[in-house]
Amino acid sequence: MTEQSHDGNHHWPMLRSLRGWRLSALPADLAAGLTLAAIAIPEQMATAKLGGFTPETGFFAFMAGSLGFALFGANRFLSCGADSTITPIFAGGLALLAASGTPEYGSIAAALALLVGIMLVLAGGFRLGGIANLLSVPVTVGFLAGISVHIIVSQLPSVLGLPSPGGPTVARIATITGELGNTNIYTLVIGFGVLATVTVCERISARIPGALIALVAATLFVIAAHLDAHGVPVIGAVSGAVPMPSVPLIGPEQWVKLVPLAFLIAVVVMMQTAATTRSFPSEPDRPADIDRDFLGAGAGSLLAGLFGTFPVNASPPRTGIVVETGGRSQVAGLLAAIIVLLLVLFGAQLLAHVPEAALGGVLLFVALRIIRVTQIVQVYHASKGEFLLIVATAAAIVVLPIEQGVALGISLSLLHGIWSTTRAHLISFERVPDTTIWWPAHPHIPGEKLSDIAVVGFQAPLSFLNAATFRADLQHLLQRRRPRLVVFEASAIIEIDFTAAQALREVIRQCNEDGIVFAVARLESLRAQAAFERFGLYDVLPRDHVFHSVDLALQKLQGSA
Repeated sequence: MTEQSHDGNHHWPMLRSLRGWRLSALPADLAAGLTLAAIAIPEQMATAKLGGFTPETGFFAFMAGSLGFALFGANRFLSCGADSTITPIFAGGLALLAASGTPEYGSIAAALALLVGIMLVLAGGFRLGGIANLLSVPVTVGFLAGISVHIIVSQLPSVLGLPSPGGPTVARIATITGELGNTNIYTLVIGFGVLATVTVCERISARIPGALIALVAATLFVIAAHLDAHGVPVIGAVSGAVPMPSVPLIGPEQWVKLVPLAFLIAVVVMMQTAATTRSFPSEPDRPADIDRDFLGAGAGSLLAGLFGTFPVNASPPRTGIVVETGGRSQVAGLLAAIIVLLLVLFGAQLLAHVPEAALGGVLLFVALRIIRVTQIVQVYHASKGEFLLIVATAAAIVVLPIEQGVALGISLSLLHGIWSTTRAHLISFERVPDTTIWWPAHPHIPGEKLSDIAVVGFQAPLSFLNAATFRADLQHLLQRRRPRLVVFEASAIIEIDFTAAQALREVIRQCNEDGIVFAVARLESLRAQAAFERFGLYDVLPRDHVFHSVDLALQKLQGSA
């Protein structure tokens, strides 16, 4: 079931994340907002660069995400803006439709943001929070590792001062390796200097805006040493103009082409938004309102599209910063957005000398941070099969075009879930000695069996995925043991679909023909009870053969059997 708020409020009112806010919280929110802005400025510039956009595009994405989420989201802390998880995915898709840096590229990106926003708003409005669970943990970990490789490969040329190669990721790695001898020592020092600075600051305290400190230092270094004359590329002139809201003008066929990519991005945004909300709940005593936060993230992407930027996403690291610095509400995010707006309006010329290698260094840090090494090691030790799932997902995202890799990752996750369900088999129950409790048979736990009675169970929802296995297992047991009474312990059956109901009906009918009494115990799920009515299972199973416990079934039916 989707997690929802239980305060009885209507789903749509605006500014719910600011409910109960007091002026006394302003100093705390101001401190958090300043820190958030200091973290966000270099990060949003770098993420815009990652997607092939100008730095100010990243700033407008941050402002749109912050405002949209503050208006419609529920979580008090969540920071929404340009995000390095989704940017490589949509940049790969957009590059197939238009050349990076052209006006058409910007228009298509804005259209994509509108589509993603619409999908997220619909997901929130129709309470589809369960979509956030489409990616299992191993697939998510592999997905992030693959994205990380993409970011590193895309940023190494600017850090090494090399021309950026085109083509598939593996070919680009080979090209970069072959060009290492032409590395520019100045860009190398700047890029890895920024990476080292951010890493050290993060280790000391996440509150230290290491990226901003490193960016300022790198910029001053470039200016003082006139490094732009030594082949160190800088951002150059940054427009201080704020765009007017408008709907991007692209052809109907291009809108259609964007729909599959928008769906992929929307699924990843839902996954990351849900994870962020659950990791940093603003009201720990209540379930997180995931659906409401989808509305907030969707509103952020809609605003981003109207202001000509690109899709936005929840950021776990930035949200963590708001929490750690004592932020109380979305006022912190709005203040950070105002600071960024003031930078665009009055400080755009300050950004002209920022070296591109410094932004590359920031992105290398981001890429290394999203590789979840601890979880990879845990999965490796706990389940070799799921570790292979991590490797397969990461490999798919690195080797294939990135949006195809992500689609394959989602498919692998779903197949993993389906495979787990299909592996369910019939199990036998035994009585725990000197009790009335029947428990699944275990080689190390002594239990009692009754020779002419079979107590069986099935530990999965009964569906078309495992109906044939269930039927075959039960028929095999009937042939092998020839019991007089079969009790089906159904406590684990939470759902029965049409295919499975037909299989169960067939097995009961066969028992009736062979003179075997069939009973059901502990049919606890309301959905399974409804399925018994809906699919006519009571036509072959007398209603008084359904019991609250196995022991009760045996007391009533042992004699008749």
